[in-house]
Formats: sequence, structure tokens, C-alpha cells
Amino acid sequence: MKKLLIMMALSVSMLINAQTTNFFEPVKEIALRVPSVPIVVTDPYFSIWSPYDKLMEGSTEHWTSAKKPLLGALRVDGKVYRFLGKDKINLVPIAPMTNVEHWEAAYTNSTPSNGWQKFQFDDSSWKKGKAAFGSHDMQRVHTEWKGNDTDIYIRREFDINNLDLAEEFYLIYSHDDVFELYLNGEQLVSTDLVWRDNVYLKLTDAAKKKLRNGKNVIAAHCHNTTGGSYVDFGLFREKKDAVKFSDEAIQKSVDVLATSSYYTFTCGPVELDLVFTAPQLIDDLDLLSTPINYISYRVRALDQKGHDVQLYMETTPELSINENNQPTIARTLSKNGISYVEAGTIDQPICDRKGDLICADWGYAYLASINGVGKSIGLGDYYKMKESFVKNGSLNSTITKWTTRKEEDNPAMAYVHNLGTVSKDSKEGFMMIGYDDIYSIEYMYEKRMGYWKHDGKVTIFDAFENLRDNYQSVMERCRALDTMIYDDAERAGGKKYAEICSAAYRQVMSAHKLFTDKEGNLMWFSKENNSNGCVNTVDLTYPSAPLFLIYNPDLQKAMMTSIFEYSASGRWNKPFPAHDLGTYPIANGQVYGGDMPIEEGGNMVILAAAISKIERNVDYVKKYWDILTTWTNYLVEYGQDPENQLCTDDFAGHWAHNANLSIKAIMGVAGYSEMARLLGLDDVANKYAAIAKNMAVKWEEMANEGDHYRLAFDRKNTWSQKYNMVWDKMWNLNLFPNNVIEKEIKYYQTKQNLYGLPLDSRKEYTKSDWIMWTAAMAPDQNTFEKFIDPLYKYINETESRVPISDWHHTDSGKWVGFKARSVIGGYWMQVLMNKVR
Repeated sequence: MKKLLIMMALSVSMLINAQTTNFFEPVKEIALRVPSVPIVVTDPYFSIWSPYDKLMEGSTEHWTSAKKPLLGALRVDGKVYRFLGKDKINLVPIAPMTNVEHWEAAYTNSTPSNGWQKFQFDDSSWKKGKAAFGSHDMQRVHTEWKGNDTDIYIRREFDINNLDLAEEFYLIYSHDDVFELYLNGEQLVSTDLVWRDNVYLKLTDAAKKKLRNGKNVIAAHCHNTTGGSYVDFGLFREKKDAVKFSDEAIQKSVDVLATSSYYTFTCGPVELDLVFTAPQLIDDLDLLSTPINYISYRVRALDQKGHDVQLYMETTPELSINENNQPTIARTLSKNGISYVEAGTIDQPICDRKGDLICADWGYAYLASINGVGKSIGLGDYYKMKESFVKNGSLNSTITKWTTRKEEDNPAMAYVHNLGTVSKDSKEGFMMIGYDDIYSIEYMYEKRMGYWKHDGKVTIFDAFENLRDNYQSVMERCRALDTMIYDDAERAGGKKYAEICSAAYRQVMSAHKLFTDKEGNLMWFSKENNSNGCVNTVDLTYPSAPLFLIYNPDLQKAMMTSIFEYSASGRWNKPFPAHDLGTYPIANGQVYGGDMPIEEGGNMVILAAAISKIERNVDYVKKYWDILTTWTNYLVEYGQDPENQLCTDDFAGHWAHNANLSIKAIMGVAGYSEMARLLGLDDVANKYAAIAKNMAVKWEEMANEGDHYRLAFDRKNTWSQKYNMVWDKMWNLNLFPNNVIEKEIKYYQTKQNLYGLPLDSRKEYTKSDWIMWTAAMAPDQNTFEKFIDPLYKYINETESRVPISDWHHTDSGKWVGFKARSVIGGYWMQVLMNKVR
């Protein structure tokens, strides 16, 4: 019924707009500046973002910060304006990085004496090692350096001959985590807690003066906080004769909505509208899972005169690699009226690599052009393709196949549309970009294809043709979804809240992969992006649930079925659920080092109850009733006063007697009672309802701190967000006595910082998904906005230019860690509350 209502709502919106659809104007004007704009996104691997205010400020990248370059330019009356990305700089190595050679340097892991970074420092007592330096889970590491809260200091000597300061020089560096770098004693780089790959730093005139003929020294210090560690750096000289798109378009606006990012530019006497659309329709599993995006464009003259216009779009085989030096092969081909450039690695190690900060290195990337007048697609030398476009507005390439074995030899995969004369009447078009991963995931020792393939019955070329043939209707449906997402959120929480939800939608959807198991069960697996890389983690499923409970509960089930089946099969035989099913994309069983018994038990039982109450039946949970009973009884036995257990907020440290974890157990027991009543088991329902009520009463006594409630039962003068209590309000159970929710909400308002409410009294950082859950317990719109406004300010102002981080400092607005994660599906909790109540 819920999916039917969504389809009806979308159909009504489409009918209203069908007569006047303008695909280049956003359905709503958005004021929010997102820290990183989704450009092309479909899943955890095919995910390209622009972390800039202006689209042409820098190169697009994967959420891991790996280079995934898209480049766009408009040629108007012979002059070229770059509107997307930045040209690759043609560089000659002076001190190459490890993709060329494992360079040698002096290093130490102990704090050195003062002046260690200076040219004349004596490092003869330091160890010698070859780059890269870091943990062996990182690429091209030759000298191991690992461990939490550890440091490495590196001094690299190199020679320069015939120094010419009129040339341009670049430092390129990669690091994980906190990093500082010096050139002949002059500090040029200092970072916060961040990990970046291949950052380009152009030397200023002042920095160039530090270079000298003969011996030079680059010194670096890197501090690893936790997890993987890495350092690599080098110095390069720019080759002058390369053709580049140097002139930039003027960006006028950017609006980020649920499925589309809208840009408008001025390119001399014409205006360009550009729309990046991911047709991730939550109620259409084929479109949701199809790994293809649209790039739509429209050009019109500003002066009513005629102008000769050509559009250029480009990428490289870097879309299909994980490591910069992986050999690739690219080719051109044509099928059924569409021309393609295809690129992938030569080795094709399907589902072979697992981990967190990695990209797929199997499957094939595609740039696709619909055959027609003025349109062409080609493959060729990176700089010669641009030279041809600058001179003639064309590609002029006859190459059909290109093998690359070195990063610097990557070709351009380019698309050109010669729009001819553009005057007062606009001209428009669209192209497509996609990625066929062949097999998406390994589930219980069997490789599985993406849902859209229907077990191999549909090819990537079929998918491109379908999106070509249905461009008009798909775009209309995307705009209808954009409208629905915005309007539902605005009704529930106001304009700022609607803009946040609009910005979050594609991040949530593209952190998942949709497929079926061999029995045909739907699977919607998250990747735990940037927080360990686990697959289908239950304590990501829980916070992300509101979005799916509202718009497609089948996707919510598709995150839970595998966890139920893992227990039902006997492969997991503990009296609580597993934490995860592996490390993405290998989902063969839990890999996380510690169990989260109450956390995951409460999560699964609560979500099972949420599905049952929304659907008003227990059809889904009946099959797993015995498992749910076992998990619930564990919550009854151990959930009142939890021992020292891991929970989802374990990054903050785990305390025994955690009051919020106890609430989760209580709500799990209450949820089980609600399901039992729907099953017609009134005696069971009454029994567990009484248990939940007694636990809640006891909780209130144990946690009471006067004007608020404690973080842990035995810790006086502490507090924490009790976000798990949101279900008590939503389900109208009134388990907790003495106006606990009202008291807590009032107290939280005394603890707000500039960029939000801290998670608890231990630190000033927060989790924005939990803020949204807490805010949903507010008694009125005014109070709700007191929680939302600082969160909007954080997203709008943060200096941390990554896909929305759910873990940030509430005083500075900088991220702590975590990015591009699915948990911000929790931002929809107020919409869910509004719809349920």
C-alpha cells in the first residue's frame, strides 16, 4: 500500500508538470551549500563528488578522495570555457612518487630534536627505508609503519640541475592521517585529521625560492590516530607545451535536490545549464540499482545574437581503477544507436579486493553518446584531444583501442556535441555515464550480480538503451521524487530541514548495493564507508531506517533478511544478532572483532516492530518469530542495566550501565509486545508489555539526575542524548514516567553549541543522525528548529569538504571522521514521526 501511495503521489506530480516540464530548473531553490556535491553516484564504488563551491575549482573525486576526473568545457565562437573539473597537469618528475619508484629516505618513529625539518639537519642516526611508508593494507607500502597514536618523521634528499624559477613546480603528497611537510625547512603543508590521496600543491613564488641547484630536502611528519597509516610525496615540474582549458566559466548557481544537482554558468555571451541526475527512485528497484546517470545540458544566448557552440565532456580510465598504476584497456564501440567509450583494468580481479578506503578495480566504465547530428565520442591522447577541440571544436580521433600501463599515459575518453548556432532559442541534449561491475558482491561464497541485471538477462547496453528511450519519463519521475522528498520534509520540519533531506538523499542511496540471493530474496547491503568498510552492518541499518520505513519498507527488510537468515542457518548461533556480514564486497560472515549484543539485538527487534506497525501486519516477521523471541529474551535478561558492552557509539568509549543502551533494550521488548499483539498472541503481548513498562519505571529511577538523566546509571553529573526513546513517542506507548522526554529535551537546549548538540557529556563532538532522532522528540516546531538550525549551519559552513560527515565537532564545525555514510537516512526521523503520528 505504501509503495502504491508513493506511485500515486509521483503520478499526480508528473501529470501536473508534464505540460511544462523544464528539466533545467530545479523544482525548488536551495540555499544550502553542501560540503561536497554528488555528481555521478550509484553505489559505494561508482561515486563521484565535487568538494568545491564552484564546479570548476578542482577535479572531481571518489568519496575516498581518490581521483575520478570528469572534465567539461564549452567552446563559444572559438573560445573555450571550462565549467567542470580541472585539466590534468602535464608533469615531469624531479623526485617521483612510488607509482614510479620506491624512493629511499631517512626516517624515525621517535620525536626528533629541534630543526629536524631543516636542510642542514644531520639524520645519519635515522633508519633508512623505501617508500611508501605505512600499514600494509595500503597501496605500494614498502616500509611498514603502523599502530594507533604513532608517528613517523621522514627526510628525503634529491637533486635539481639547471633550476629555472620561471617554471612551475608542484608538490604531490598522500597521507593518512595528520600531516605536515617542509621544503628545505619551510613549512608548506599542515593538516587536521584527514587522509588524502595525491594532493597537488603548486609552489608559490616564495616557496620556489627555497629550491636550489644541487641537494634539496623534503621533510614530512605524519601522525596516525587510528586504523591505516600512509605517507608518499614527490616534487614535479610542469611541462609547458600541453594544451589546457585555462579559461573558467562563471558559475551563477548550484542547487542540490534528491536526485539531481543543478548548475548554471555564464560562458562569455551564452548561458549553460547543467544537470547531473541519478535516477535512484526508491520505489523502482530497476532504476534504483541501474548504474547509469544522466548528464543534461542546455545552452542559450544572453545577447540574442547567434553564437557557434560546442560542448566537451571527458573522463579517463581512472574511473575503473583502485591504484594509480593499474594497467587498463579502453576501446570504442557502438550498439543500437549508442556510441561508447569503455575502460577497465586488464586484470579484472572481480570482487577480489575488500576494505574501506578502496575503489573497484573490476568491471568497466562507460561514456555513452546517443548517435545524432553533431555528436561524437572518442578515445585518444589526453592533450591532443583538447588541442583538437580548442582548434576545431571536434575530437578528430580515429583510435579505437588504448592500453595504459603508466598513470601519465592515461587517454581521454571524450564526448563532443556540436550545437551549431545558438541564439535566442536554446539548444539542449544529454549524455550518459555508467559502470558495469559484472558481479557486485560475494554473498555466502557466491558472487552475485546487481539487481538490475536480473541474473544476466539484462546487459549494460540494454540498460543504456532503456534510459535513452525513456529519458523524458525518467527525468519527470526524478523531478517528482525531488518534489516529494522536499515537500514531505518541509511539512514535517520546515525549509531548512527540507534542504538537508534533499542534500542527503543520494548519499544514503549510493552507500548501498541492491541484489538478490540465490533464493530470490531481495538484498540491500550498505557499505560502512570510512568507518571500517563492513558490509550490511546492523548498527548502520538502524539509524538509516527512517528513510526506508517511509518510502519503501521492502528495502528495510532487504537489509535485515540476511541477518535473520545468518542466525536461522546456524552459521551464527549466539542469542543476539551479528554485527555485520563481512568486509565489503565480501559478505560471507561477521568480521568485526567484538559483538554488540544489546545494541544489535535491540536494533533488529525494534526495526522488525517498526516494519510490522507501518505495514499493519506481521507477514515479514512470522518466519523469524523464534529468533526474535530469543533476541528479546536476551534484552529482558541483560538490558535493564547493561554490562560493559560495545554499542554503536563505541568510538566515544564504552561504559557499563549505559542508560541509552538500556532504553534500546526496553524499546526492543516493547516492540516485541507490539508484534505479538499483531500476531494475535495477546497473552505474550501483555506479558512483554508489562516487562517493558517495569523496566522503564526502574530506568527512570536509576538514571534520574534531577533536571535530566545520566549517561550511565552509576555516573553522576553526566548526560547523553537519549535518542532511542524516540520510539516511545512515535508508538505512543508512554512507557517512561514523569515526563522523561520533556525533561530531557528541555535540558539538551542548555547544552547546545554553535554547530549542534554534543552526543554526551564526555566530548564536544556529535553524531548528526542522532541529533535528528533527538529533535524528532521535540514538542513543537519551534523547539525542533532549535536542534535543526545548528545542524544546517554545520553542513552549510563546515570547512571539511567531504560528503556529509555524521561525526563532527560542535564547536568548530569540522568533521572528526566518517563520510559518505548511509546513517544519515536517520535525518528522515521527523518525517517518519509526522507520517506515523
